[in-house]
Amino acid sequence: MPPSYKDAEDNNRALWDEIAPVHFNAYREVEILRKGGIALDELELQEIGDVTGKSLLHLQCHIGTDTLSWARLGAIVTGVDFSPRSLAFAQQLQRELGLDATFVQSNIYDLPGILDGRFDIVYTSRGVLCWLRDLNAWAQIIARYLKPGGIFYIMESHPFLNVFEETEPGRPSIVYPYFHRSEPTLWDDQDGDYADASYVAQHPSYEWDWSLGDILGALLKADLVVESFAEHDRLFFQRFPSMVEVAPGWFRLPPPADGVPLVFTLRARKPA
Repeated sequence: MPPSYKDAEDNNRALWDEIAPVHFNAYREVEILRKGGIALDELELQEIGDVTGKSLLHLQCHIGTDTLSWARLGAIVTGVDFSPRSLAFAQQLQRELGLDATFVQSNIYDLPGILDGRFDIVYTSRGVLCWLRDLNAWAQIIARYLKPGGIFYIMESHPFLNVFEETEPGRPSIVYPYFHRSEPTLWDDQDGDYADASYVAQHPSYEWDWSLGDILGALLKADLVVESFAEHDRLFFQRFPSMVEVAPGWFRLPPPADGVPLVFTLRARKPA
């Protein structure tokens, strides 16, 4: 019998509590911040622009490396995540770095009952949408937190990538459906964590797939105006064994699969 949404989300929260210390020790972004750097990609920096003095809400912030990067760039940041242990590491890193940030523990769907205010920027990035059961509600919450004229930005793995499995080296095959199904997919394999292959999580994950049409449609229904959309041929983790690292932390598929889109970026604005 499929789990209830609450059961699936409770399990996922337990999973992220479990792997928070693994990621805190394994993420290269933590060391980048400790050395005075910025743990963001050049695409994000270019497409969002100057954040100095702007208020920024980071949804699904995990251990806060991106949140604290925006703080270092001058934004007034609030990070939100449903995992208390993830936020404990985010706050630990914040204290270590001496950066200003506010962290709020909440499921995204419960956030309007917890957090007030409006923001110049709502931001989310990298491996976030698969944990959401209702994309229309997500988009409405984004719109609720944006000031008139404010922008929403996301960098995320491309939904088309989710149909593939590498059944033979260097040749991904179509294995999974592309379009959304209401019930989440249970993943309970013994593969190592994406950040530390030596660690196998004890909790499974429940994940939802969303098409590009679902993502764009949800934002449009929330009356957000899409200003830019782009697709890219590199990915922020090694999804398949044959993928080649082309820059620190970024991977591409080898030929003949190198033409598959791996990431998309999107910027939308709330009308003034």
